[in-house]
Amino acid sequence: MPDFLLELRSEEIPARMQAGARAELEKLFRREIGAAGIVPGEITVWSTPRRLALIARDLPEATEPVSEEAKGPPEGAPDQAVEGFCRKNGVTRDELEVRDVKGRPTYFAVKSVPGRATRELLAEAIPAIVRDFSWPKSMRWGAASLSTESPRWVRPLSGIVAILGEDLVECAVGDVRSGYATRGHRFHCPGEITIGSVADYADKLRACHVIVDHEERQNLIREGARKAAADAGLTLVEDEGLVIENAGLTEWPVPLLGRFDEDFLAVPPEVIQLTARVNQKYFVCENDSGELANAFVCTANIAAEDGGMRVIDGNRKVLAARLSDARFFWDVDRKQTLAEHAKGLERITFHEKLGTVADKVERVAKLARWLCENGIVEADPDLAERAARLAKADLVTEMVGEFPELQGLMGGYYARAEGLPGDVADAVRDHYKPVGQGDEVPSAPITVAVSLADKLDTLRSFFSIDEKPTGSKDPFALRRAALGVIRLLTDNELRMSVGTGDLLEFFADRLKVQQREAGVRHDLIDAVFALGNEDDLVRLLARVSALQTFIETEDGANLLAAYKRAANILKKEDWHGIEGEIAQTGEEDPLAIVDDPDLKGVIDAKMSERHAREAGYALEPAEAALVDALAEAEPRAKQAVADEDFGAAMMALASLRAPIDRFFDEVTVNADEENKRHFRLDLLARFRAAVHNVADFSRIEG
Repeated sequence: MPDFLLELRSEEIPARMQAGARAELEKLFRREIGAAGIVPGEITVWSTPRRLALIARDLPEATEPVSEEAKGPPEGAPDQAVEGFCRKNGVTRDELEVRDVKGRPTYFAVKSVPGRATRELLAEAIPAIVRDFSWPKSMRWGAASLSTESPRWVRPLSGIVAILGEDLVECAVGDVRSGYATRGHRFHCPGEITIGSVADYADKLRACHVIVDHEERQNLIREGARKAAADAGLTLVEDEGLVIENAGLTEWPVPLLGRFDEDFLAVPPEVIQLTARVNQKYFVCENDSGELANAFVCTANIAAEDGGMRVIDGNRKVLAARLSDARFFWDVDRKQTLAEHAKGLERITFHEKLGTVADKVERVAKLARWLCENGIVEADPDLAERAARLAKADLVTEMVGEFPELQGLMGGYYARAEGLPGDVADAVRDHYKPVGQGDEVPSAPITVAVSLADKLDTLRSFFSIDEKPTGSKDPFALRRAALGVIRLLTDNELRMSVGTGDLLEFFADRLKVQQREAGVRHDLIDAVFALGNEDDLVRLLARVSALQTFIETEDGANLLAAYKRAANILKKEDWHGIEGEIAQTGEEDPLAIVDDPDLKGVIDAKMSERHAREAGYALEPAEAALVDALAEAEPRAKQAVADEDFGAAMMALASLRAPIDRFFDEVTVNADEENKRHFRLDLLARFRAAVHNVADFSRIEG
């Protein structure tokens, strides 16, 4: 079975588009041959800046013949209907078959479709692939581009190689016809290369200074850059994204190490690295002390005769110009204090309904002070407010204007340069953190106060104007802000209410997402939130943790089963218990005057027993045992929750497991006697209420 090679050659394909293009090529190829019933063997897709290549192994020479049939009108139908059916299916009336369908003779068109040569199918598939190819951006070219029917490609398409086995697959896309010829490296081997088959494709290109396998080029760059740094006594600063990008820019990658003027090291190292990376696609290096060295590694696309010296020199000059700009920004920005820069925030709109960035800074400063003054964050309120007022100032600096990725970080450098306290500078630098799930969570008190205030203000402000995330849309990154608040509170064990209503529900949803990776069950978070009085995330997670530990024990699992059984009975009987009856009738609860919570818990548990005695009903042993257990467990659970001793609260619930199991084993709830049935339903309602002191077990799965 032959192998198939397809190469689509063009002008430079942007590096950022190549991974998507490889996936798109494979998808469309599978679609086209799959429609013909061909199942290929292994498919390999490669890319370089100038070509996409696909190799499909073990294709059949031709497709198998198949029999197709279509059900038509019943025998005796009007001639016009029968003739139309025949025309549609390409048969004559004499060729129709008559079959019984549910007792009625019916016409069927049956025809044999012969197999087709795979080469013919591929000749049709290739233009379809090019026509339907989806690029982020594409273009038309040449004279044919005057017509909207002309082909589109990311850059002008210049060649097609299509070979099945050793045979050419003849096809055309616009005025580009397929052939055996491709081209090698633009400088080393610009002439035509004749490809015989899949077997010699990669080797012939390699001989002409083209490594067509993008992963091989990535490995060469990764290892070559490390070696170039090591040979100079340095360590490469690893950057996998830069490895992939350089592989997408070169067909014959050659990593080379160069040097820049040491004077540029006076600029913050992040600025140097970003300048080298973003503008020039260079790696940077560190010395033995872990400090940035005056060295860079560029990736040439040629094997230069002079060992790359002219290439290095050219790249050094370009980088020097870029670093000169960065040093200029650094010097100019430091001529003003951060407080002076902050005045420029009055000119930047934060949101049309929420004012300027300066207005936001004012809100954040007041909130940061409040967090400290109320003991939520143990930090100096004056320093927290000062840091908050300066945290956004670098947004109007020249450096952040050039490199928005450095916001916050540059503010920290400028704060230190003007001699501000280290805690304030750190807070300015880190107040955006945590940005993502894997980002560092601040722990320095002043930083925590400013970061928390910033994110809480963003959430509360946008919720106040009803700008909430919807579906996959979150234009103001409120989900990220909520996750940041959650991590700041939980990692630093800060105790505060995060909000009410919609905002609290939003935090609950984000908490479930954030805790999923930690193995915390979302239904248990729901079970605690459902009680309606929990807005302290630290306390909530402690409660959920204790609940999860309990539910995973035998006592917990059995108690959950008993709870669901009790809840189902009460739901079926529409029974709300004594408290529900009092609420429905409007009668005053005679027990409401009891102030002692322990005493009230005992009286509550004994209430049903009193009603049973008044009805002339003597408790059975299993009922009496459950009454006693509830009298003991309910006040213990309440007090334990109040004391935030959630382990003790679960132990109190665990004590109900044996008596509730015994109750269901020995007692018929729906007794014929009304007084017995009412008492037993009241007792189950009391059991449900006792469990709800800890969590709403109806929300727990299982």
